[in-house]
Amino acid sequence: MNDISYIGRNLITFAMHRHTHDDWELVYCTGGGGQFIFEDGTVKYSVGDIVIIPPKTPHMNNSEEGFTNIHINISDATLPFKEPVMITDDSDRHILTAFSDAFYYFNSKIENKRLIIAAFGNLIVNYAIAFHSTKPLRDVVGMIKSDIMEHFTDCDYKLDEYLKSIPFSYDYLRKLFKSEMGMTPHNYLNSLRMQMAEKMLCMGGAGEQNISQIAYVCGFSEPLYFSRVFKKYYGCSPKNYASKVDK
Repeated sequence: MNDISYIGRNLITFAMHRHTHDDWELVYCTGGGGQFIFEDGTVKYSVGDIVIIPPKTPHMNNSEEGFTNIHINISDATLPFKEPVMITDDSDRHILTAFSDAFYYFNSKIENKRLIIAAFGNLIVNYAIAFHSTKPLRDVVGMIKSDIMEHFTDCDYKLDEYLKSIPFSYDYLRKLFKSEMGMTPHNYLNSLRMQMAEKMLCMGGAGEQNISQIAYVCGFSEPLYFSRVFKKYYGCSPKNYASKVDK
């Protein structure tokens, strides 16, 4: 899930002929500007914009001034979009940093780079969902999101209790949140915890005791449950992940 299958760069380019991809394509404009042409319309972009293209969507890319970009193909992406969309990076260029670092590791000869690339796949997809602003979050979804972000590191946080305290059907809230955010409230909670855990493990020195501490800091009272969730996200235990990163 969210596996990066290819990352490339275009130096100054003026046109890309009509083509499709079997995977999702995310294109970050690093210079110049232009327009993507789809069967149902066009999307104009400039520096700092990211165009997200669903699988098997025919498209062309044209520019009078020329463009440069980093383009990433992601298979089985957990993106909620059915049509091409465009998002814009923030002023600190956080998404560009993720794209650039992913490009470096994908094309490097670093041993066991697969785990690092997998982490970037998840990070970039989460950025795409978070930065998508074609419509504002409904008030109740924004309220749930804010509460999760405020409490996700708290081992005593009871998301179900919070959801049931809101005067709407529990199932309705789950479906509404998923329709707006691309994932359920519980998956969003775990994604925040896993991103934090992955960053801490990459800092090195994660022995058994430290892994228990990381679990607690990331909102898990049970280290074994933390390890199960982590393995589901990253394909290996926290200990193995940390040892491979250290090599």
